Amino acid sequence: MKKRGIFCALGVTFLCAFMSLVATVAPAQKKPPAKPINLNTATLQQLEQLPGVGPVTAQDILDFRKKSGPFRSVNDLLAVRRITKARLEKLRPYVTVGPAPAPPAPAKKP
Repeated sequence: MKKRGIFCALGVTFLCAFMSLVATVAPAQKKPPAKPINLNTATLQQLEQLPGVGPVTAQDILDFRKKSGPFRSVNDLLAVRRITKARLEKLRPYVTVGPAPAPPAPAKKP
């Protein structure tokens, strides 16, 4: 009977230690951006703040923008690899489409 109690106590101790280890190793839940992010001016770091968007998807959004030009609508995200209708609906409150940044002015010749 005493052996059973010892094994039970060891099991509980092990379980508690394991749970605390998992809690410290598990990544913290991302906090979504406070205001919507403009898809036409967002940086990689800003896009990674979006729920369900990691570095790969953020880079896909930037690559699409570079290749296809500025987004005209939030719905244009559906053309980006890895963005499904379900993911778009989760992103919609956190993204907007505003004017693209102006291209740099050409350098004046002396």
